[in-house]
Amino acid sequence: MSRTVWILDDDSSIRWVLERAFSAAGWTPRMFSEPQSFLDTLTTVAREQTPDLVLTDVRMPGMDGMDVLERLQQRLPNLPVVVMTAHSDLASAVNAFKGGAFEYLPKPFDLDEVIAVAERATKAQGEASPASDVPVTETGIIGESPAMQEVFRAIGRLSRSSVTVLLTGASGTGKELVARALHQHSPRAQAPFVALNMAAIPSELIESELFGHEKGAFTGATTRRDGRFQQANGGTLFLDEIGDMPLAVQTRLLRALAEGQFYPVGSHQLVTVDVRVIAATHIDLRKAIAEGRFREDLYHRLNVIHVRLPTLEERRSDIPALAEHFLHQAAEELKMPRKRLTEQALKALQKAPWPGNVRQLENLCRWVTVMASSDWVDQDELPSLASLHDDNPVHSEVPSAAQSWQSVMSETLREKLAEGVPFTDIQDMLEQMAVAIALEQTGGHRQQAAERLGWGRNTLTRKLQRWETAPENPLTSEKPAAKPEK
Repeated sequence: MSRTVWILDDDSSIRWVLERAFSAAGWTPRMFSEPQSFLDTLTTVAREQTPDLVLTDVRMPGMDGMDVLERLQQRLPNLPVVVMTAHSDLASAVNAFKGGAFEYLPKPFDLDEVIAVAERATKAQGEASPASDVPVTETGIIGESPAMQEVFRAIGRLSRSSVTVLLTGASGTGKELVARALHQHSPRAQAPFVALNMAAIPSELIESELFGHEKGAFTGATTRRDGRFQQANGGTLFLDEIGDMPLAVQTRLLRALAEGQFYPVGSHQLVTVDVRVIAATHIDLRKAIAEGRFREDLYHRLNVIHVRLPTLEERRSDIPALAEHFLHQAAEELKMPRKRLTEQALKALQKAPWPGNVRQLENLCRWVTVMASSDWVDQDELPSLASLHDDNPVHSEVPSAAQSWQSVMSETLREKLAEGVPFTDIQDMLEQMAVAIALEQTGGHRQQAAERLGWGRNTLTRKLQRWETAPENPLTSEKPAAKPEK
């Protein structure tokens, strides 16, 4: 007997293409152009005439596809629904999966893929998980490229589970951001998210950082301390740069993952925790296993679900949106006027090499926010890109995450002094930026901000008072915004 598929989309061309594709694949399609007639028909047909599958668009006049999905879940919770949209982002993908969708397809899509998804959906009918009521939050992950759509779909699929995930990708691709998104869109969203970077901690301290220690367990352990596993109990533990973990600690981690129990350093008291682990690395763990630097059994324990993050060069179409986001973010954080990039500047960035990936682009936008003289920044004002031409391939590099900040500062000072800007103005601008950042990082606490800057509280107070009454700095065109005293 032929299977039936109901297709809801206000775009007649989409309906036409899908109708012919499903008919050719042996299905019986029924087409609807607006949600109300679809729901009315669903209400009146006999149960044995309900479709085997529904495909619905998201954005339609009157009622959107997410409302249709919600009503379908109430009436026919086992009916597989595939959501289609031309306006795809992470929130849409997560909402679709949390709402009970079987699959989420960003347009344009491959017709063979649609038919394959339909086949899988009808085979899996009755196995769908219940919808989650955890609210969808803003994650800051931006992208409409096909490579990022795959990442969004993976996050959406994982939103109803707490399975272990391994994130791989080059440095600067946003692995921690994705880990936070996986946590925020999971059943554990209301519990702690705790991150630990293996590369940032001396190897001899990693074990106590992970599992905690008792007082006197080792030299310097003057008090008892909970480890990251205890801190993340009930929530998510993100282990970044897992490939840098010492082999001895890998053995302990493997046991903790397998049993959910461990002994803190220097303790004989067994600790039980309920923690979801998300691990990340930029190295090839298979190669590390072959070289004896990583345990194969731990790799398989972590690699339950593998999500690979694309490089920025694999998603060049996302660069304009990312740059817009980072420029806005930098202006807010640094209390500077917001800068914008001209079309020519954006084209140059889309052609440029990005060894530092998204982090490198973020650094560039912070540089532009501080150092560019005009509100609209053209191609020739971009650092290290001034000699580019539209018809030439890009060989220059923009500042990477690994590039020394001193060299960037040196280049900037050279430019400003050559322009005749007094060094006192440059120094004043740098101090204002440092104060704004320190106050932002400490939530407005002047004492803590002063300590972070290496000043006394009175020094910081005097500078703030002077800046409040001083004329505008010619480099910033703004006075620093002092945060309220706390």
